[in-house]
Amino acid sequence: MLFLDALTRAAGKALAELYNYSAPESDLVFNHTRPEFEGDYTLVIFPVSKKTGVPLTDLGSALGTWLVKHEPALVQSWNLEKGFLNLTLSDSFWTENLLKVYGTPDFGVMKKHGSKIMVEFSSPNTNKPLHLGHIRNILLGWSCSKIMETNGYEVIKTQIINDRGIAICKSMLAWQKFGEGKTPESTGIKGDHFVGDYYVLFEVKFQEEYQHWQQSEAARHIFATHAREGESEAQFFKNFKNSYFNEYSTLGSEARKMLLDWEAGDPDTIALWKKLNSWVYDGFDETYRKLGVNFDALYYESDTYLLGKDAILSGLEKEFFTDRKTEVSG
Repeated sequence: MLFLDALTRAAGKALAELYNYSAPESDLVFNHTRPEFEGDYTLVIFPVSKKTGVPLTDLGSALGTWLVKHEPALVQSWNLEKGFLNLTLSDSFWTENLLKVYGTPDFGVMKKHGSKIMVEFSSPNTNKPLHLGHIRNILLGWSCSKIMETNGYEVIKTQIINDRGIAICKSMLAWQKFGEGKTPESTGIKGDHFVGDYYVLFEVKFQEEYQHWQQSEAARHIFATHAREGESEAQFFKNFKNSYFNEYSTLGSEARKMLLDWEAGDPDTIALWKKLNSWVYDGFDETYRKLGVNFDALYYESDTYLLGKDAILSGLEKEFFTDRKTEVSG
């Protein structure tokens, strides 16, 4: 670093003038000053004291006094703690060096060395908007990519977008059933927020359906035959929510059918999926533009999910996995 080079030169000059000692750089060790002491950098003077025969207190005092007197643009003050000479750098030194850094556009930038690295970040779902947590992740990823670029890497910035699945179908179904043809343009709502509102609406409608179903004979029978001893009706149905969605819910059945239709390539379902996702991507892009962030490559779960599905089916066939729940006691 520039200031460590300057400190090393100044300390060497002081030792030569005070004691006619030409100190090797290995003897001039500077560390960050410990927080409990005043100073910016600390010169460890044990090696110099040993080689010159000058006591630590005398050596430290003489060096500190010489540096303040002869290098006032570098050293502002000093204090001595046994064999450690703590130096406070001058304000003018910091100002001068900060101006040098500011005036050097490629300061700290390393030459390209041919190594590539991929930084994956953001990677949102297309059923809800980007939020504060996403922005934290985006800015961390972007910062990492710029740091790696500065260190000479060829950086590929990418994200893996979760653009399919039951959660996506919930937004699609809610808009299809309750959207009345509204669009982000007609409502003035940012695209990812617009679609996210329908994901929330699906949950609202589902909860209404579920509450109504809980008053049915079927629900009372299930509670009577499946509830644990002492379990309240409210707690039972809170825990039963996923089972209800998968086995009894009309909305759940419609959402699952939409997912199966999507996987089968049904034209109307695919068209609906593309429409809502396009609104979401417009909203995402608006956020990325405001943040000054971009990507070099985009990957979509819809392009890769079959690889995972094939791996799972193969694992089941070879009995690496099981689709049965295993009761564990202990």
